[in-house]
Amino acid sequence: MSPAILSGGFAFPTGVTGGDAEGRMPEEAEAQVRNVFRKIGLVLAEAGLDSGAVVEMTSYHVGLRQHFALFDRIRLEHMSKPFAAWTAVEVAGLRREGARVEVRVIAAVDAQM
Repeated sequence: MSPAILSGGFAFPTGVTGGDAEGRMPEEAEAQVRNVFRKIGLVLAEAGLDSGAVVEMTSYHVGLRQHFALFDRIRLEHMSKPFAAWTAVEVAGLRREGARVEVRVIAAVDAQM
């Protein structure tokens, strides 16, 4: 699968879970969330973008209420104003074993030109 597709003036990165650079899934929610936003930043940078280009975000959470405040705090460390439209969804599970969160963003390519 592609890390992202550029189409119609937008970047559509693939959904990202919290595995680390070696492919291991940390048990701690904080480590997973930090990995998610770090990986999103790397994919956006490859397209010449940063978090200011993100116009929409959907986050999928296993145990949403247990880590939502943590997720939101870390989100604010990585995203910039104006903040993207955001939908947070609680799910029973994610494809990656042990994943607590997966995030999908859409970024406007022309937002930073």
